[in-house]
Amino acid sequence: MSSVAVLTPESFAEHRSGLDEQQVKANVGSEDETDLVPTYKEAFPPLPEKAASGDATAEPSGAWTKIRPLKSSLITQVFHVPLEERKYKEINQFGEGDQAKICLDIMQKTAAHIELSLAKDQGLSIMVSGKLEAVMKARKEIVAKLQTQASATVAIPKEHHRFVIGKSGEKLQELELKTATKIQIPRPEDPSNQIKITGTKEGIEKARHEILLISAEQDKRAVERINIEKVYHPFIAGPFNKVSGELMQETGTRINIPPPSVMKNEIVITGEKEQVAQAVIRIKRIYEDKKSKTTTIAVEVKKSQHKYVIGPKGNSLQEILERTGVSVEIPPSDSNSETVILRGEPDKLGQALTEVYAKANSFTVASVSAPSWLHRFIIGKKGQNLSRITQQMPKQVYIEFTDGEDKICLEGPTKEVKLVQEQIEIVVQDLVNRMDYTELTVDPKFHRHLIGKNGTNINRIKDQYKVLVRIPPDNEKSNLIRIEGDPQGVQDAKKELLELASRMENERTKDLIIEHRFHRTIIGQKGETVKEIRDKFPEVIINFPDPNQKSDIVQLRGPKNEVEKCAKFLSKIVAELVENSFTVSVPIFKQFHKNIIGKGGANIKKIREETNTKIDLPAENSNSELIVITGKKPNCEVARTRILAIQKELANITEVEVSIPAKLHNSLIGAKGRFVRSIMEECGGVHIHFPTEGSGSETVTIRGSTEEVDKAKKQLLHLAEEKQIKNHTCELRAKPEYHKFLIGRGGANIRKVRDNTGARIIFPMADDKEQELITIVGTEEAVAEAQKELEILIKNLDEVIEDAMTVDPKHHRYFVIRRGQVLRDIADEYGGVMVSFPRTGTQSDKVTLKGAKDCVEAAKKRMQEIVEDLEAQVTMECVITQKFHRIVMGAKGLKVQQITKDHSVLIKFPEREEPQAAEQQVHENGETNGEVKEVDPSVPRKNDIIIISGRKERCEAARDALLALVPVSIEVGVPYDLHRYIIGQKGSGIRKMMEEYEVNIAVPPHEDQSDIIKITGLASHLDRAREGLLERVKELQMEQEDRALRSFKLTIAVDPRYHPKIIGRKGAVITQIRIDHDVNVQFPDKNDENQDQITIIGYEKNTEAAKKAIMKIVSELEEMISEDVAVNHKVHARIIGARGKGIRKIMEDFKVDIRFPQPGAEDLDRVTVTGLPENVDEAIDHLLNLEEEYMSDVVENEAMQAYLKPASRVDEPKASSKGFVVRDAPWTSSTEKAPDMSSSEDFPSFGAPVAPKTSPWGPKRF
Repeated sequence: MSSVAVLTPESFAEHRSGLDEQQVKANVGSEDETDLVPTYKEAFPPLPEKAASGDATAEPSGAWTKIRPLKSSLITQVFHVPLEERKYKEINQFGEGDQAKICLDIMQKTAAHIELSLAKDQGLSIMVSGKLEAVMKARKEIVAKLQTQASATVAIPKEHHRFVIGKSGEKLQELELKTATKIQIPRPEDPSNQIKITGTKEGIEKARHEILLISAEQDKRAVERINIEKVYHPFIAGPFNKVSGELMQETGTRINIPPPSVMKNEIVITGEKEQVAQAVIRIKRIYEDKKSKTTTIAVEVKKSQHKYVIGPKGNSLQEILERTGVSVEIPPSDSNSETVILRGEPDKLGQALTEVYAKANSFTVASVSAPSWLHRFIIGKKGQNLSRITQQMPKQVYIEFTDGEDKICLEGPTKEVKLVQEQIEIVVQDLVNRMDYTELTVDPKFHRHLIGKNGTNINRIKDQYKVLVRIPPDNEKSNLIRIEGDPQGVQDAKKELLELASRMENERTKDLIIEHRFHRTIIGQKGETVKEIRDKFPEVIINFPDPNQKSDIVQLRGPKNEVEKCAKFLSKIVAELVENSFTVSVPIFKQFHKNIIGKGGANIKKIREETNTKIDLPAENSNSELIVITGKKPNCEVARTRILAIQKELANITEVEVSIPAKLHNSLIGAKGRFVRSIMEECGGVHIHFPTEGSGSETVTIRGSTEEVDKAKKQLLHLAEEKQIKNHTCELRAKPEYHKFLIGRGGANIRKVRDNTGARIIFPMADDKEQELITIVGTEEAVAEAQKELEILIKNLDEVIEDAMTVDPKHHRYFVIRRGQVLRDIADEYGGVMVSFPRTGTQSDKVTLKGAKDCVEAAKKRMQEIVEDLEAQVTMECVITQKFHRIVMGAKGLKVQQITKDHSVLIKFPEREEPQAAEQQVHENGETNGEVKEVDPSVPRKNDIIIISGRKERCEAARDALLALVPVSIEVGVPYDLHRYIIGQKGSGIRKMMEEYEVNIAVPPHEDQSDIIKITGLASHLDRAREGLLERVKELQMEQEDRALRSFKLTIAVDPRYHPKIIGRKGAVITQIRIDHDVNVQFPDKNDENQDQITIIGYEKNTEAAKKAIMKIVSELEEMISEDVAVNHKVHARIIGARGKGIRKIMEDFKVDIRFPQPGAEDLDRVTVTGLPENVDEAIDHLLNLEEEYMSDVVENEAMQAYLKPASRVDEPKASSKGFVVRDAPWTSSTEKAPDMSSSEDFPSFGAPVAPKTSPWGPKRF
């Protein structure tokens, strides 16, 4: 027999619950007693890692054994660049020069490994190894930078160019995408009919073919507009448009006849030229025929009957035209005319006239007087009563019930209307004789309680009293309940509803708006936190919404005071949660992140410490530009302002908000942000920030330079408008090296396509996998047009040609200096055109260009422009005082760089003059042989002269732009006493104005006592800044006047013994007076002489109102009395109730104050009651009644205790329990005893130190 271990039954129950259900059943059903005893391993299953393995080599079977081995993530691709398509051919030593540098640069960017080799045919073999994504990126970069392009032209009539471009440039974009080419169409003012296509040879041919097809198609099209008198349009259209339909089908044209409501004579026919001519002849033939054969008659028909003549959707007029061939002309609905004109052949007019009168008189209108509250009874449930009346009628009668009107309108065939009218009048008379109604006013907040859960209360009342009760829905916000039905039932139902409402008035329900994200925190783990709140406010029911509803409403229900306290407590908890978890994201341009961090993190650390916020910046290798700030809202806002201020100092940044419907946000952002990213890149890298999904906000923020922000705003609004109308997307492919040429210089080419077709063209980003994929977005027509244009351009780019031009050798150096940067820019911009200059030392002026035809032509033209600029270059001086040079340059020279870029000039600033050198120069130049020379102020100093080089007109424009950046100053008079308010707390006010108006505002020092404030900035900003400052002065002056009015003081004398009552419990009464009347009420201090003086401060009118409120309380208190009543102290606790609930109810019911004696008082039975005399008497009677009732219980309990003796206990020996028995325990194989459960060593309590002890259980682990 095996050894056993004894444990407690509780442990057995706990471990047994973890056993398999089948195991439990098997154990219970066993007859053998030994089988009932579980083994140690069954009762205490070992952890998986401790389980002894039967076979060390065996591997556990399961899902892990099915995992397939991972394949290598590295791939290798090899491709070849032919000699004629290579950009760099002249290589002195392989592995050196620009080609090798480009490859090294690509390897660093993509982390791919690149190997180059030169084939026998001088072609370039390239092997790229690495991860798939890296290899694809590297290949894209290699093709873009080491291969060339081709171009071609196609001539079509100038008037056909717009069809190639398409609406808003969509056709051109579609063409470019389809053919993977870049298509350049001459501007409207350009007389040339040549369209230039750049791309691969195949793409150029395809684009050329498509353009010629468009031109050929337009040669065949025609549009004809003919003027036909409006009155004859019905004959040309025919009844139900049959004539015009047959005509369109036979001729294959499209005929547009204006509808009757549009007063136009013009009919438009479009189609093939010959077919349009046939259609015009046939239309004119119908017109001439009808004009010669038809005549008119005019008849008077009541205006109200016109709609019967017209019929539904004009069908009656079409039927008359079909049967008689006569057109009936009805005056417009806004006209007062009743004349109807019939036009047709004379022998048909009589028949048509008969039909017109028949239609007009076939319907009549009547009304029945009926109180509006009876309408629903007349209609019946689901319209059953009305159906019984109308279903027997052969023709339909229209019955209209208007809310609030005591009549019913009938409209339909005359005979049927009379019958329905008679029957409804009988029903109305019957209902008036046996029905009644009443209305009662009940607060809407009690309506749902009157209705009851699932309508139980209201349905019971309806069934019991046979009435109809209408409780207005929540959205009506009405407090009027209407009861209709039997007169006696109406009165009984009214009585019961009023009783229910009065009962509920003592209860209060309050909805708290608490953000859903805080609900779990307030509830706490396993509901512990909310349990504490419920324990604190036991009389309040707190209901949280279902987590799946995502609702923010938490409902509180219970006694009014308790609900208010609970609401305040919860609001305080929420305020703390909100305060510490506010998050704001700030988009900051990536290049400024290092400035925000500062040297060694100094800047960001300082902002974090001073604002007490957590600031997270994106990783350096991340594309994100968002900086996330977390903490209290005011602190987050301060941190956000400081971070934006750093950015604003470094660059000229502006911010604009645009309202776009939230439903369009996702489509505008696009897959992985492609659409919005394309707008940001096209507009100089502006930041476009969309609100969080689900926030409901429609505000989109755009941040960047002013010009680029305006550009992005227009594009975003245009795209949103397109998305709302109709959106279509198309994709086409083009070699990555073609993309820059397709985009054009400054986006000119692609902008042209977009302007012509209206479509938006999105090129792939550097990190996109599909580098050849170009996306076109817009309306279907625009996308198709743009696709065609792009396909033509791409096709033309595939045609490679070689051309030459002449460039004076003196200008060669300009093109090849800085390692050929100018040539590289030309190659990048014009589809990889390869430009070859003659060797240095030769006097040749021939320059060779090789690439796509369009690209070569464009590059050639660009080089000619550069040469012309070099020939026409002049040098111009611009005099600006040196102290303004730094302002003109801007942060890091951004302003002057922009001017250089905009005007294509070179600007050179003079060396900065040191002050000592300036003094020395004046000393040297100012004296000759002891005589002082006068310095001519008209002659500018050398250090003030800025040199501008470029074409004359561009230099002049650049000079004007520089001079416009020179700041000027103006003075504004502001009263000295307002200066500190303008400066604001810690300079926040003046700093805000300087940021808003982009100027510097200098306030005179305190000791000067001056009224003059100096504003310095750009001339264009000064007027706005001055107006803003004067506006602020007006606001401050108005605030001063308002402060004077608010400082009115009123003093009243009130007996000090009433002061606590006026203040109220925890200041509740006086706080309410302060809030209601917007005043400050001050009570005297303990040491004041006038202890009865209460001071009220505020507007004079408000202080008077507050005085009345206080004196009203005083008058009520003066009427009150206090009486003592003897109530046996043994019943005090029962009267007070649990947590004072009982005594509070008595005080509320009788409107009195009741005070019980403190423990240790002389008279423990004395209770003081204070209030109005009649209320005090009623409260005392109630207390005495309660005393009598409770005393009988007290006496009875005492008597029982006197006669009862404590019950004796007999200790009976308890049956010994085996406890919990297990077999095969670990200690059975040892000489040691089983663990003693009463021992603190074997089973130590938490926190109690225990000496280490070895046992069969193994070593203890800590």
